[in-house]
Amino acid sequence: MLLRPSLVKARLVIMEPPATVGSKPGGKLETVKFQFNPSTLSLSKSTEWRRKPARMAEEAALPEFVGSGPRTLSVNVFLDDTDDHENKVEKRVEELLTACVPTKKSIARKMPASPWVRFEWGKAKSVSFDGVLSSLSVDYSLFDVDGKPLRATCALSIEEASVGLPGQNPTSGAREARRTHRVVAGDSLPQLAFHEYGDATAWRVIAEANDIDDPMVLVPGTDLLVPAEREVAG
Repeated sequence: MLLRPSLVKARLVIMEPPATVGSKPGGKLETVKFQFNPSTLSLSKSTEWRRKPARMAEEAALPEFVGSGPRTLSVNVFLDDTDDHENKVEKRVEELLTACVPTKKSIARKMPASPWVRFEWGKAKSVSFDGVLSSLSVDYSLFDVDGKPLRATCALSIEEASVGLPGQNPTSGAREARRTHRVVAGDSLPQLAFHEYGDATAWRVIAEANDIDDPMVLVPGTDLLVPAEREVAG
């Protein structure tokens, strides 16, 4: 009998904001599991260019690259409570709203900041990054006889807020910029090495950079430092 793979549900992980500028987010505060997976995801990223036009120039001035903007993920989440009427819609909305207000720890540090969030959905990597909830809107579309919301659509916009690991900047003394890879279910170091370098046997370089003993056992959600190709060749 052929077993079908179980359906992977999307979720939003809400985390304590970094204690200091440039550090990683703190512990997990809440995990909001979505009842239904989104039908569409919208991902955008911008770049900024600058031009210095000259009065006498016949053609447009060449653009000068200024910087790269953050990724922005937009997703609609559908909530429904018509089956059991247990007030799940409002509970999930309240969970999402906690990502829009300062946490108690950040207030105690006298550095008020709202939580960081990460959208997770199986092996989807491009839309899974540490960020902040830049906007949240809720549209209620069905109510119980007592006015309790039974159905709602929540529109979330997540703006990237990831930080690099020490030594990743090419100007900081590293031979080449490094990057990170977030582990998902099914990942292995040989697989990652083949994807990054075209050589599965280069997994030892990644293992040494992250103090990993077993290349086949990786914890989903873990961030791995991926050395640059020059470091692998070295």
